[in-house]
Amino acid sequence: MAKDKEKIEARKKQLIDLTTDFCNQYITDEYAELSKKLIEKMARKKEVPFLRGKIENWAAGVIHALGTINFLFDKSTEPYASLDVILEYFGTKQSTTSQKSKHIREMFKLGHFHPDFTIQSIEQDNPFNNMQIIDGFIVPKR
Repeated sequence: MAKDKEKIEARKKQLIDLTTDFCNQYITDEYAELSKKLIEKMARKKEVPFLRGKIENWAAGVIHALGTINFLFDKSTEPYASLDVILEYFGTKQSTTSQKSKHIREMFKLGHFHPDFTIQSIEQDNPFNNMQIIDGFIVPKR
């Protein structure tokens, strides 16, 4: 049991270091914080997913998952990074990275405007900020 916790902590630290380094070089500190938060959440799962497989694949998957829900791959948004930058940096393949990303997004039901994993600039543009639900209907707040 203690050995398992040590292994989880070691892999978690490795994963946080990889994603933080990438975010510091190519994206923002905010993405680094969200990556850390997501990795820590993954580490608390009963079945910790990143114990198996290459750590680089999981790091790329974390960045891809967060990037997908925060429009990172859209050239009209800031920050912007291409998928190729992620793949090249981590030395991963597109299919593997996409699979890890999808697994992570499904595991935590991550989608656009997720309250815990949306960057501030995207949250400000959330179209639902000015909406409310009244009697089951979505209506403008004004």
